[in-house]
Amino acid sequence: IMNNMLSGSAFRFRTPSTWMRQLSIKALPAKLSEPSRTAELQKLHTQGWKLVDGRDAIVKSFLFKDFVASFSFMTAVAFKAEAMQHHPEWFNVYNRVDVTLSTHDCDGLSPLDVELAQYMDKEHAKFK
Repeated sequence: IMNNMLSGSAFRFRTPSTWMRQLSIKALPAKLSEPSRTAELQKLHTQGWKLVDGRDAIVKSFLFKDFVASFSFMTAVAFKAEAMQHHPEWFNVYNRVDVTLSTHDCDGLSPLDVELAQYMDKEHAKFK
Protein backbone atom coordinates (compact mmCIF):
# COMPACT_ATOMS: atom_id res chain seq x y z
CA ILE A 1 0.00 0.00 0.00
CA MET A 2 2.78 2.43 0.95
CA ASN A 3 4.58 1.86 -2.35
CA ASN A 4 1.38 2.66 -4.24
CA MET A 5 0.93 5.86 -2.22
CA LEU A 6 4.50 6.96 -2.79
CA SER A 7 4.35 6.23 -6.50
CA GLY A 8 1.39 8.62 -6.96
CA SER A 9 1.93 11.76 -9.01
CA ALA A 10 1.94 13.96 -5.91
CA PHE A 11 5.13 12.25 -4.77
CA ARG A 12 7.06 12.28 -8.04
CA PHE A 13 9.68 14.96 -7.55
CA ARG A 14 12.30 15.37 -10.23
CA THR A 15 14.38 18.12 -8.63
CA PRO A 16 14.53 19.84 -5.23
CA SER A 17 13.08 23.03 -6.76
CA THR A 18 10.05 21.09 -8.04
CA TRP A 19 9.61 19.58 -4.60
CA MET A 20 9.70 23.01 -2.96
CA ARG A 21 7.18 24.48 -5.42
CA GLN A 22 4.79 21.58 -4.83
CA LEU A 23 4.94 22.02 -1.07
CA SER A 24 4.21 25.78 -1.30
CA ILE A 25 6.16 26.54 1.86
CA LYS A 26 5.36 29.92 3.38
CA ALA A 27 8.01 31.92 5.20
CA LEU A 28 7.49 32.26 8.92
CA PRO A 29 6.37 35.74 10.02
CA ALA A 30 8.93 37.98 11.68
CA LYS A 31 8.41 40.07 14.79
CA LEU A 32 7.58 43.71 14.24
CA SER A 33 10.69 45.89 14.03
CA GLU A 34 11.01 48.36 16.91
CA PRO A 35 10.02 51.44 14.85
CA SER A 36 7.04 49.60 13.31
CA ARG A 37 6.06 48.17 16.67
CA THR A 38 5.97 51.60 18.32
CA ALA A 39 3.94 53.17 15.51
CA GLU A 40 1.48 50.29 15.16
CA LEU A 41 0.94 49.88 18.91
CA GLN A 42 0.22 53.60 19.27
CA LYS A 43 -2.50 53.32 16.60
CA LEU A 44 -3.95 50.15 18.12
CA HIS A 45 -3.90 51.68 21.61
CA THR A 46 -6.24 54.44 20.42
CA GLN A 47 -8.66 51.65 19.40
CA GLY A 48 -8.57 50.03 22.86
CA TRP A 49 -5.86 47.39 22.36
CA LYS A 50 -3.50 46.91 25.32
CA LEU A 51 -0.24 45.06 25.83
CA VAL A 52 -0.43 41.87 27.87
CA ASP A 53 1.74 41.85 31.00
CA GLY A 54 4.55 39.30 30.81
CA ARG A 55 3.93 38.38 27.19
CA ASP A 56 4.51 39.96 23.77
CA ALA A 57 0.81 40.10 22.89
CA ILE A 58 -2.12 42.50 22.67
CA VAL A 59 -5.59 42.12 24.15
CA LYS A 60 -9.00 43.72 23.71
CA SER A 61 -12.59 43.08 24.80
CA PHE A 62 -15.36 43.67 22.27
CA LEU A 63 -18.93 44.26 23.46
CA PHE A 64 -22.07 43.63 21.42
CA LYS A 65 -25.82 44.02 21.92
CA ASP A 66 -26.37 40.26 22.29
CA PHE A 67 -24.99 36.78 21.70
CA VAL A 68 -26.02 36.64 18.04
CA ALA A 69 -24.04 39.80 17.29
CA SER A 70 -20.96 38.58 19.16
CA PHE A 71 -21.09 35.22 17.43
CA SER A 72 -21.61 36.87 14.03
CA PHE A 73 -18.48 38.94 14.69
CA MET A 74 -16.52 35.81 15.61
CA THR A 75 -17.71 34.08 12.43
CA ALA A 76 -16.58 36.97 10.22
CA VAL A 77 -13.21 37.08 11.98
CA ALA A 78 -12.84 33.31 11.73
CA PHE A 79 -13.07 33.46 7.93
CA LYS A 80 -10.44 36.23 7.79
CA ALA A 81 -8.18 34.41 10.27
CA GLU A 82 -8.39 31.19 8.28
CA ALA A 83 -7.55 33.01 5.05
CA MET A 84 -4.54 34.57 6.81
CA GLN A 85 -3.60 31.29 8.53
CA HIS A 86 -3.39 33.35 11.71
CA HIS A 87 -5.81 32.45 14.46
CA PRO A 88 -6.71 34.50 17.53
CA GLU A 89 -6.95 33.31 21.09
CA TRP A 90 -10.44 34.29 22.14
CA PHE A 91 -13.15 33.75 24.70
CA ASN A 92 -16.86 34.48 24.32
CA VAL A 93 -19.51 34.95 26.98
CA TYR A 94 -22.91 36.16 25.77
CA ASN A 95 -22.25 39.66 24.37
CA ARG A 96 -18.51 39.89 25.04
CA VAL A 97 -15.57 38.58 23.02
CA ASP A 98 -12.12 38.79 24.64
CA VAL A 99 -9.28 38.55 22.13
CA THR A 100 -5.54 38.04 22.56
CA LEU A 101 -3.26 38.32 19.53
CA SER A 102 0.32 37.11 19.29
CA THR A 103 2.22 35.18 16.64
CA HIS A 104 3.39 31.86 18.02
CA ASP A 105 5.77 31.25 15.09
CA CYS A 106 7.91 34.24 16.10
CA ASP A 107 6.98 34.27 19.79
CA GLY A 108 5.68 37.83 19.73
CA LEU A 109 3.83 40.49 17.79
CA SER A 110 4.05 40.40 14.02
CA PRO A 111 2.41 42.30 11.17
CA LEU A 112 -0.21 39.52 11.11
CA ASP A 113 -1.40 40.59 14.57
CA VAL A 114 -1.70 44.20 13.46
CA GLU A 115 -3.63 43.23 10.33
CA LEU A 116 -6.04 40.99 12.26
CA ALA A 117 -6.54 43.59 15.02
CA GLN A 118 -7.39 46.25 12.43
CA TYR A 119 -9.80 43.88 10.71
CA MET A 120 -11.50 43.10 14.03
CA ASP A 121 -11.92 46.81 14.76
CA LYS A 122 -13.55 47.35 11.33
CA GLU A 123 -15.86 44.36 11.80
CA HIS A 124 -16.82 45.49 15.31
CA ALA A 125 -17.74 48.94 13.97
CA LYS A 126 -20.39 47.29 11.78
CA PHE A 127 -22.27 46.23 14.91
CA LYS A 128 -22.54 49.70 16.47
